[in-house]
Amino acid sequence: MDAVGSDENSPLVRPARPGDEQDAVELLLASGGEVYPRFAGSSEAARSLLTAAYRRSGNTASAEVVTVAELDGQVAGALAAFPVVEGAPRARRYLVLSLARLPPWRWPRALRMFQSLRPAPPSNALYVDSLATAPDFRRRGVARALLERAAAEARERGCTHVALETELENSAARALYRSAGFRETDTFPPLEPGLGEGYVCLVSDLSRSSG
Repeated sequence: MDAVGSDENSPLVRPARPGDEQDAVELLLASGGEVYPRFAGSSEAARSLLTAAYRRSGNTASAEVVTVAELDGQVAGALAAFPVVEGAPRARRYLVLSLARLPPWRWPRALRMFQSLRPAPPSNALYVDSLATAPDFRRRGVARALLERAAAEARERGCTHVALETELENSAARALYRSAGFRETDTFPPLEPGLGEGYVCLVSDLSRSSG
């Protein structure tokens, strides 16, 4: 995947590099809200776990599935995405990595959260597992540029859809995704009590968006 950026005022979108680790991990952590800290036990434990996952291939937070957007020479946003068919094995590898690093008394909660049911996106979709923009770079087209790159990658891989999820209460994100051509297809409850109101699944049909 090549770097993409039309001019100096537009985000430069490119694959993540080893030197992006700290910024990318912080953005992946932010994208999950309270989910990662609940899963790992604290924000610091979640950060450590995501760092280990970023460095290891084959899971949902591996560097090879992360795309970043640069503005002003800094990492302004990050997106982690992979085909739906890779989702289950990548998630299992993330779980195995997690259980090896979490104390045994945290395993039951981690397993409960991992096994929580979610609506299945289209089988031939590119699934956006994480998407976040750094606070200092919001409202500068970062998320939209990353979504456009995800759509382009989906087409390159022969996928027919792009799918993602966001919190039901995140009205700004839902409006952004709808404006980018996503349709809300389903809702589901929070992974456990106290983790917001639940989630909404959004899908972009690339055959429609390509006209």
